[in-house]
Amino acid sequence: MEHEPGSGRFCGREHRLPLRIYCEDTDFSGVVYHGNYVRYLERGRSDFIRELGIGLSVLMAAERPVTFMVNRLDMRFLRPARIDDRLEIRTFVEVASGARVVCRQVVMRGNETLLEAVSENVCVGLDGRPRRLPQLFAERIAPYLPLAIRPVAQPEPVRELAAAG
Repeated sequence: MEHEPGSGRFCGREHRLPLRIYCEDTDFSGVVYHGNYVRYLERGRSDFIRELGIGLSVLMAAERPVTFMVNRLDMRFLRPARIDDRLEIRTFVEVASGARVVCRQVVMRGNETLLEAVSENVCVGLDGRPRRLPQLFAERIAPYLPLAIRPVAQPEPVRELAAAG
């Protein structure tokens, strides 16, 4: 995939998204407000799939549109980020099967881990009901899954997303 300015990049299975902390991200003390980390993690996951060429706009434009809803988000805060820090959101996809995608994410400042998170995301139709992951999504994400859970054989491609991608 072609790299766009301001977007992340892949290093093996890991997706890395750079981020700078601005005044608007912080509380009165100059420390990042805890709720903002949810947005940073979302940006990391969204940029991961966008870099695969199957961003949310592609998924929503399909014949059977789908999107993702966060089902579970566990975060462990280790150290605070502060104004002007340069951070990196690192995203690893651990599971992509059925309607689920489970990601492990870390927020780094240099070599220092600031936050660890695990998110479970469910693929849903516009009616909010779970849907199996689209075939194009499953094909594009397969190389980024741990070797132990990569599919052995790829099923026939689904034409609804292949035409949109």
